[in-house]
Amino acid sequence: MKLPIAWSVASCFGIGRLPKAPGTWASLAALPFGWILLYIGGMTALAMAIPIVFVIGIWSSRQIIWAIKKEDPSVIVIDEIVGQWIALLPAGLVWWQFAVAFILFRIFDVLKPWPISLVDRTVKGGLGAMADDAIAGTAAAFVLWGILFSIKG
Repeated sequence: MKLPIAWSVASCFGIGRLPKAPGTWASLAALPFGWILLYIGGMTALAMAIPIVFVIGIWSSRQIIWAIKKEDPSVIVIDEIVGQWIALLPAGLVWWQFAVAFILFRIFDVLKPWPISLVDRTVKGGLGAMADDAIAGTAAAFVLWGILFSIKG
């Protein structure tokens, strides 16, 4: 079954096919696009892009999961884009804040503490592929917000 658009979107135009750490590479690829959105329209532009990509991610992920009959395969990395962008919401256009958001998101995405692990185990299909990373991004955003809040006093 050929699904070229879904494969391209879900794999972020081939990043998901990289042999080592495709999720990390996709998270890195999300950073410049997040920067552009923040630069052009601030947090509002980034916050508006997230649900659009989330819905597109559900659709494209579902197509891939149905085609290969495997839940959340590593080729699907559009979920990393959404999670990383959520993690960037409290960041300003400051390089170290982007670096901290990246590190925090990767930690939450890889370790999957509760409730991320619960969603990862129980929510299936395209929504499941997207939801655990969205929650990991939310956790990372809260931690980054706390760091920024404590620095500003």
